Amino acid sequence: MKNFLALSLLLLLNSCVTTDDYDLPDLTIIEPEFTGNLTSIKAVKGNFDLSTGDVYTFRDTNTWFEAYVVSSDLAGNFYKKLVLQDRPENPTAGIQILLDDNSLASTFDFGRKLYIKLDGLSMAFSNGVLQLGLQNRGDVVAIPSSMIDDFVMRSDKISEIVPLSLRIADFSSDLNNLYIRLNNVQFDRTLVRENDVYSFASNIADQYDGARELESCETGETTILSTSTYADFRSLLLPSGSGSVEGVLTRDFYDEHFVIVLNSPEKLQFNGERCDPEFANCSDNPEMGSQVIFEENFDGVTSNTTLNSRHWTNVNSSGGEKKWTPTLSNGNRVLRITAYNTNESPLEAWLVSPELDLSGWNKATLSFDLLAGYDNGMFLKVFVTRNFSGDPRTTNWEPLDANIPLGPSGAYLPNFRKSMIDVSCLGDKIWIGFQYLGAAPDKTTTYDLDNFRLSGN
Repeated sequence: MKNFLALSLLLLLNSCVTTDDYDLPDLTIIEPEFTGNLTSIKAVKGNFDLSTGDVYTFRDTNTWFEAYVVSSDLAGNFYKKLVLQDRPENPTAGIQILLDDNSLASTFDFGRKLYIKLDGLSMAFSNGVLQLGLQNRGDVVAIPSSMIDDFVMRSDKISEIVPLSLRIADFSSDLNNLYIRLNNVQFDRTLVRENDVYSFASNIADQYDGARELESCETGETTILSTSTYADFRSLLLPSGSGSVEGVLTRDFYDEHFVIVLNSPEKLQFNGERCDPEFANCSDNPEMGSQVIFEENFDGVTSNTTLNSRHWTNVNSSGGEKKWTPTLSNGNRVLRITAYNTNESPLEAWLVSPELDLSGWNKATLSFDLLAGYDNGMFLKVFVTRNFSGDPRTTNWEPLDANIPLGPSGAYLPNFRKSMIDVSCLGDKIWIGFQYLGAAPDKTTTYDLDNFRLSGN
């Protein structure tokens, strides 16, 4: 028996293949071959009826479309979805496909050409964009990982994706899900203040996504950079300069406005100088004065009539009715402005302070508190004038470097944010103007104003 066991062991060892003789797995991707009909992303999207919103299911027609991957989940900013466009350069149409896999980039890398089989897939309009997946109880859900190969085939071709250069004014629904580039933009100054720089998506106001306003240095137009609170780079600080951004153009979760979503923070190239306007400011280190020159906390202000009696100017300059409104918030009187539920587009509302007399004061500091809520963009600016005409539209205004807060998208900030501005050098008489420029239904951030004060020595 012992001899038999020894012989068996010897035969087993001799039968083993040496390491050098192992067959390594073939990692070569073979260009797929299939018989069927090829169509385009634009033609695929044309099947969906936006007027009804009904889920559309593709039947057995053996139809495919080819596309290029322009999203990546490597940094965690995309989750269980691929964003596809029809061409690597000068694309005309894009779409999303939902796949139940949380490491898609390892298989479907950026620029990879894919073939998508439509038979059995369904298409729905969700979060402002069209998505492909499997129908489940009237909804479209992600294709299970075990079935992905039934619908998605990889080509051996990886193309360089050339971003589509756009201006913010060019954004339209036809460009959803395309890989784009914006040039000469920067983050709103409030987001990148010295010693108070926001991160991409880890501030107190961020719930599911961090929304950071980008502004064009050429036109002043704005859009939103959206970052998931699960992204690996959510805690990185925003760059303070100006430059270019590359990402996927899509819509926010509530389909209220366009947003840009990054594959990685390296696609922000902000190495240029900022293009901020010249702010009216007398020093960079304002301090509260020992004496109050003027103060308004809006206690007792319950109507516009009361506000007018205190020599505040409250007007709608866009032809509508909505103005700054006296409001009781947590037992505290404030003035509130929002375009929500107004049907006014645009809504330009001005609140102008009484005349502030600085004559005889060596030092004068302006301060006020602002609270933001239900944020979908920054639509408030603060100005100063030395000669108020009585009409904000005919007055020569100079911008003030106010500390405009960023609020959460579905609630209010827990605390007000204070602005302090040195106005000592601006003359003997000044007026302060708060301009809200929003629009229903997608530019409706709410602001509360309180504790307006001018102090001096």
